Amino acid sequence: MKIAVLKESDPLEPRVSATPETVKKFIDLGAEMAVEQGAGDDAGIADADYTEAGATIAGRSSAIADADAIFCIRGPDPADLSGAKSGVWLIGSLNPFGERERVDAYAKAGVDALAMEFMPRITRAQSMDILSSQSNLAGYKAVLDACAEYGRAFPMMMTAAGTVSAARCFVMGVGVAGLQAIATARRLGAQVSATDVRAATKEQIESLGAKPIFVEDVEGIEGEGTGGYATEMSEEYQKAQAELVSSHIAKQDVVITTALIPGKPAPRLISDAQIATMRPGSVIVDLAVEQSGNVEGAVAGEVVKKHGVKIVGHRNVPGRLAADASALFARNLYNFLSAFWDEEAKKPVLPEDDEIVQGVTLTRGGEVVNERLTAN
Repeated sequence: MKIAVLKESDPLEPRVSATPETVKKFIDLGAEMAVEQGAGDDAGIADADYTEAGATIAGRSSAIADADAIFCIRGPDPADLSGAKSGVWLIGSLNPFGERERVDAYAKAGVDALAMEFMPRITRAQSMDILSSQSNLAGYKAVLDACAEYGRAFPMMMTAAGTVSAARCFVMGVGVAGLQAIATARRLGAQVSATDVRAATKEQIESLGAKPIFVEDVEGIEGEGTGGYATEMSEEYQKAQAELVSSHIAKQDVVITTALIPGKPAPRLISDAQIATMRPGSVIVDLAVEQSGNVEGAVAGEVVKKHGVKIVGHRNVPGRLAADASALFARNLYNFLSAFWDEEAKKPVLPEDDEIVQGVTLTRGGEVVNERLTAN
């Protein structure tokens, strides 16, 4: 089996989908690895590192020629896969909802596209879950980005010249990114509070030493969708949440929003009027800015100031930690394929009736087959 590793064509994407560690592991399983020249440059991985691990360095056309699988971070333009054989697996983060036309083009080109972000949230797939691995780093980096923009210290400091008060940090959305943001802000000495629409997260918030801020006695508090994702809330709940947040947010120095709903625009959590109640110098980090944003006025790729409050909207936050993000992403891909590896055939066999395979497979045999796409 030949696996090709692409260099990302998006100039804003520094990550790479395989590392020397995973290249060596695949070779040990019996695979042939071809890495596009310069694929790891932006993640601090030289071509020589891949060569030492046993990979062949090649141009794109040579790398994908006769490849059985192609690894990527972001889905490439179908034209960039010219020369790939029919039935090749394209495995990466393919943004199926946002790039539906591209998915259709993959099917037309005979590419079997496997979207790792569609990995089912089940126990045996945890080590394959790119959303969790990348969100974990995003939550950590969001706090560091907030620190960089915040003009004051995070921890309380008692000095001979007087006491510096601890920053008050509010995390909205307690998934993987939110939990890591809570933990990181706590480690840095901030007073941390957090909220979520899922009642089950209250104990998680408390376990990290933060204060839970929850709407009580309003229908819709559970907020739990399939696979542990949040769902849209009732109007009654949204109104009650807005009132609660408005009173709490005015007292905060740093707010980090992480709320996403798969396949839909991110929910609006903070309005312009709420921003205006925060004191000048406060910071909001919107981790959902690339999916329409949780914060009114947030701009993807920019740090803007409204009412004296900085709103941070960095794109591709995991990519801001490219080396670690690449290492985790690459291990997710390895864990996925190695779980289905047939030692005699020296390649993975993906049963069509397997829950994981069904979850990630977008296209097969020239057709779009994923129910999450065909149902829309």
